[in-house]
Amino acid sequence: EIYYDFKPELGDDGIDLEDDSRFIEFYNLVFMQYNRDAEGTLTPLANRNIDTGMGLERMAQILQAVPNNYETDLIYPLIETAAGLAGVDYKALDEKGKTSLKVIGDHSRAITQLICDGVTASNLGRGYILRRLLRRVVRHGRLLGIDKPFLTAMGEASIALMQAAYPQLLERREVILAELAREEARFLETLERGEKLLADVLAAKPKQISGEQAFELYDTYGFPLELTEEIAEEHGLRVDLEGFEAAMEAQRQRAKAAAVSIDLTLQDAIEQMAAELEATSFRGYELLDHSSSVLALVVNGEPAERAEAGDQVQVVLDTTPFYGEGGGQVGDRGVLSGEGLIVTIEAVSRNRSVFVHSGRVERGALVVGSVVHGQVDRSCRRRAQANHTATHLLQAALKQVVDPGIGQAGSLVDFDRLRFDFHCPRAISTEELEQIEALINGWIAEAHSLEVQEMAIEKAKAAGAVAMFGEKYADVVRVVDVPGVSMELCGGTHVSNTAEIGLFKIVSESGVAAGIRRIEAVAGAAVLAYLNERDAVVKQLGERFKAQPAEIVERVVTLQAELKASQKALSAAREELALAKSAALAAQAEAVGEHALLVARLDGVEGGGLQSAAQGLADQLGDGAAVVLGGLPDPSDLGKVILVAAFGKDVIAKGQQAGKFIGGVAKACGGGGGGRPNLAQAGGRDGSALDGALEQARTALSSDLG
Repeated sequence: EIYYDFKPELGDDGIDLEDDSRFIEFYNLVFMQYNRDAEGTLTPLANRNIDTGMGLERMAQILQAVPNNYETDLIYPLIETAAGLAGVDYKALDEKGKTSLKVIGDHSRAITQLICDGVTASNLGRGYILRRLLRRVVRHGRLLGIDKPFLTAMGEASIALMQAAYPQLLERREVILAELAREEARFLETLERGEKLLADVLAAKPKQISGEQAFELYDTYGFPLELTEEIAEEHGLRVDLEGFEAAMEAQRQRAKAAAVSIDLTLQDAIEQMAAELEATSFRGYELLDHSSSVLALVVNGEPAERAEAGDQVQVVLDTTPFYGEGGGQVGDRGVLSGEGLIVTIEAVSRNRSVFVHSGRVERGALVVGSVVHGQVDRSCRRRAQANHTATHLLQAALKQVVDPGIGQAGSLVDFDRLRFDFHCPRAISTEELEQIEALINGWIAEAHSLEVQEMAIEKAKAAGAVAMFGEKYADVVRVVDVPGVSMELCGGTHVSNTAEIGLFKIVSESGVAAGIRRIEAVAGAAVLAYLNERDAVVKQLGERFKAQPAEIVERVVTLQAELKASQKALSAAREELALAKSAALAAQAEAVGEHALLVARLDGVEGGGLQSAAQGLADQLGDGAAVVLGGLPDPSDLGKVILVAAFGKDVIAKGQQAGKFIGGVAKACGGGGGGRPNLAQAGGRDGSALDGALEQARTALSSDLG
């Protein structure tokens, strides 16, 4: 380990290497000369070497003579941007304030690069890391007093700082800024909802915020634990952190129990096999039939030398005509055959660069070292090729119709369908989908011949070939070109001419994550099958509605209008009946001290009607009125509860507020809500708990007003 001394004038006496204000480790050397086996025995390596690593940011710190990484020109310009937005001076801040600016500067750089690489905020995997980093930036901005959206400003500053080294940041600028703005807006809404919920908790004057309450805020609303702690501290309370951790651990255990188990024995066997073998030579671009030698077998999850009829096998060949799943395209299917041997190949995957053929021995024996003849299922390959080329055409059409900056986020090329995920902040309109479909079918009809060649990656990019963000490519890449239409880096299989695709039809367009849209489509013969399916549905609807196909929409619209009118009439009749009953409720009010308390259930009334009834009853009962009504708008539906509170001015003077009170009552029904001190409404999802909630309201008001 090599250290740099920032204070050599202090001399050599009493050196403390843990003093990071004086010393910084910036270089590390690892001398590798032994191999340690599973038993722990060390044996000398045939080729010994030295692994060396230098910290770029630490070297910048040394060369620029600044006290830490954050004040180098890699990050400090972002800190200055954040300080300007907050109206503070970094040098004049205490350590807590400086830490917030460091977090904003460092994380802004990271989230900008993540979004550029195609990551979007979500609750899973890389997307969850992005979301946590992004929300931490917003949180520290609030600590510095930034109360308006500011992430796009930080994104702009990050792009300006790094675009010389990473030109793709400028290319993806609009996508980056849109994702930052969208996720920040979503988090600010989350903060607002969480703060309201926390206010309801605090209104009940607890001795502490329970771990369960803090976890609900964190898990359901995305409300940061540290923000819950800060607000609790402002009210002289603490958060039960042990309870929070217990709730978090219970959640982890639930997730673990629900996770799908993996056959580790089989996976380990395949990993071991792949690690010991050389890369498989793929011949499937030019051949669909090919003879190969069997290099290795896994039989029923265990490495083996021989497989018999009935065995499930994974087979590795020295060369293969079978395409291994990759680049979104599924692996080939087919048959391995030999003297008296038939093996059905159901899937082909890749482990490292080794192709693993999975299937079942139908007849004969398969032996390591034997020669087998591989035959790819031509029908499956043709359909996969058509769908893969159609996927390229789809991306080209999206860029032309919607946005040239659209980038691929994922894809699936199957035998009977295709799926394409792409970065886009909005839904694709019906008109745009029609344009895309027409454009692709036009390219198919124009019968473009594809050109496939290998070239240096820099040359391919210079020629305009589209690469997928986040993918790592070799120095030499395969380029699939539909001249004048599409050029992509791709290792998949394709038709030789677009006319082979036949037809293209979009089946659906939907959102799958924040900023990610998905188009599913069919091509070739699958289009006819899809249209036949839809035709059958139209015929069934025609028979059901006694209408010709062209009349079905009009008939459905008429029926919807009739149904809506009937429902409205039924609801009005229910409400009229219920409100007639409410007129007699005033006589049921209880005298509690100088106040009139009325708690009652009134089903069949929507929220507006229930509010009117409560307000009317409160007016009747005078300034001392405390009226709480609850009910099911539809008595047959326990999933919707309405609760209303109306308080007179004398009740409000006693410290009761209708909004806070009814929000607390609604929690017993799995809901929440609020409103003004004199009139408020809340909702719930558990009608079975309504009577208990009303009794809880009666008890609480009797106690407080008595």
